[in-house]
Amino acid sequence: MFDRPKTIALQWRKNGEVTEWNPTFACATLEMGIGVELCWPYRAQEKGSVENLVGFVKSSFFKVRRFYDEPDLEQQRQEWEREVNEQRPCRATGIIPAVRLAEEAPRLRPLKIQPDDLALRIPVYVGPTGTVVHDGHPYSMPPEAISMPATLFLYAQQVKIVAGKYAAEHPRKFVAHEGSSLAEHRAAMVAAISGKRGKRYLKRQQLLELGEPAIRYLTEIVHRQPQRWFQDVDRLHQILQSHGPEVLRHAMEEGLKEQIFGAFYVERFLQQELSFPQVVQ
Repeated sequence: MFDRPKTIALQWRKNGEVTEWNPTFACATLEMGIGVELCWPYRAQEKGSVENLVGFVKSSFFKVRRFYDEPDLEQQRQEWEREVNEQRPCRATGIIPAVRLAEEAPRLRPLKIQPDDLALRIPVYVGPTGTVVHDGHPYSMPPEAISMPATLFLYAQQVKIVAGKYAAEHPRKFVAHEGSSLAEHRAAMVAAISGKRGKRYLKRQQLLELGEPAIRYLTEIVHRQPQRWFQDVDRLHQILQSHGPEVLRHAMEEGLKEQIFGAFYVERFLQQELSFPQVVQ
């Protein structure tokens, strides 16, 4: 039983029949196989047991107890839940909730899909840079998928993108402007570019996509070594491919703190942190 906020129903007729559901809500309920009932707006009595739940927890648990610390609260909560669910009859029905659940269980059906496995399907497009942008976060795709329509499967902690026969999986990003680029996609994009100059500019762009620390660090390198910056870009890109964006971003952040700029510093820092052999040109 739900109210009718815009997150659930967008439009309905005078008789209450919904003519337009919120597409995200509709997709989730259809995937899980949930039956939905809507009450009229501002008529809380139609779903009073839900409206009263917060007040019930406050009055029956928080307001009548004292807690020494968080572990004590957690222990008392478990004891209270066991009491109200398995021992005390419900005031609304006069039946212990565990008994009522056992009576209704034969009529209940399992969800078609568990919430953690639920994915929202979102139509997207693979852009000219080989990325799909969702909610401000770019996710890489193979260069062969450029300009193709695609479907983004949005999970709680993961993103899967399918464009024709090409597919990619990424960790879902939540920090503003943060993206995910896979090493094999970066390598394929560089290989697809003809000419040494074009490859180096693409490598620099892929480094800049690491965010603010990379932008500041590379800006200093270019200004301090205008004739040799591309050598640092080649070496930094090798580190990116070998050790990933998080490791390289951290090294650049340390370089900014020390005000030491160049691939030589990043290599030396990572040798101390990770004990890996120096990159050789």
